[in-house]
Amino acid sequence: MPEVVQERTIYSLLEVTRSIQKTIGERYKSLYWIKAEMNKLNHYKHSGHCYPDLVEKKDGKVVAEMRSILWRNDFERINSLFLKLLNEPLRDGITILFQAGISYDPLYGLSLRIVDIDPTFVMGELEREKRQSILRLQQEGLFDANRRLPFPPVPKRLAIISVETSKGLSDFYKIIHNNPWKYKFETTLYPALLQGDKSVPSIIKQLAVIAERTEEYDAVAIIRGGGGEVGLSSYNNYALAKAIAIFPIPVLTGIGHSTNETVSEMVAYKNAITPSELADFLIQQFHNFAIPLDQLQERLISLSKNRFAEEKNKLQDITRRLSWSGKNRLQQENHAVQLLTQRMHLFSRHFLREQHTQIENISRLIRLADPSHLLKRGFSITKVNGKALLSTTQVKEGDLVETILMDGSIQSQVVSKNI
Repeated sequence: MPEVVQERTIYSLLEVTRSIQKTIGERYKSLYWIKAEMNKLNHYKHSGHCYPDLVEKKDGKVVAEMRSILWRNDFERINSLFLKLLNEPLRDGITILFQAGISYDPLYGLSLRIVDIDPTFVMGELEREKRQSILRLQQEGLFDANRRLPFPPVPKRLAIISVETSKGLSDFYKIIHNNPWKYKFETTLYPALLQGDKSVPSIIKQLAVIAERTEEYDAVAIIRGGGGEVGLSSYNNYALAKAIAIFPIPVLTGIGHSTNETVSEMVAYKNAITPSELADFLIQQFHNFAIPLDQLQERLISLSKNRFAEEKNKLQDITRRLSWSGKNRLQQENHAVQLLTQRMHLFSRHFLREQHTQIENISRLIRLADPSHLLKRGFSITKVNGKALLSTTQVKEGDLVETILMDGSIQSQVVSKNI
């Protein structure tokens, strides 16, 4: 009961809150269908209860906010239905259509007690988000941006965004590192959360890190496995899809599901259903490069062998021809040398005889020209001043002359000369 103090009626806080509780209880007796964004699920694992923070936004601003309660049994039932129908758990950041009662507790205040959530409405909201992301990327001209990039002939260096303990990542590694063709891959892991509301900023953060060192890689692979189709709605997020679409090198996805392709997979250069299929795709790229190269190598070897065989045959033929021609030429030259030798021998003997005859003739002439023979025949040699006297012009009266005879010489003086 309220107190009356100095003519003022004073109520205790409990009395006020109980009055509010009674009023609200009498006013809001029914269950209501309400639409709001579940900003935070606030699931407590030790109790199993959830205390979702509900908001309504307009133009990006919160215009209404209220806390709510989702008891464990209701949460488990609703969450199982979500997983069955949507392949998505109940999570943060989704707009829901829920049935709730309005209550007020003196200790905990005003809240909504959620008893049911319509998964078909959430399905529509998720699909609407997906369509909006696709439309926005198309309008911005980014939807095909990553798929238009050139793909390296040999995607050897891979930056991988995944969870280190992921079974899908393990399968991926086994296939690429143990391939029977011994193709060598270089992989660098960039750990990230791959499902849930935190997956979007986690993946975008790692893409930003890789973008600063794209010269070190040929492609980026986002690999998620083991989770089936649970938690895939984050891959329809516009921000994540845009980060993939505008990435400067090819982005490959293998996030482990076979239906309902997400926007991130649509804009990626290559989308594989599973990490194993993505590994097979990369190995096939090596095949596409190696097989023509091997064929070209085999063709080159075959052509080289044929060319060597042809040249060997030509060389053998030339050798045979040279051998026969050489022998024949040697025989001809030997015969020619023999003939020349014979001719030289004959010519030399004839030449020597002729030279001997000429020498004998010259000798006779020399003997005949010997002054002693002339002197014996009565000729003499007259000299004046030591020189042979050939003309009267060489002497004058009074000159001494010497006359050489066969057996001596006579000195005389010129008395006169007749011309």
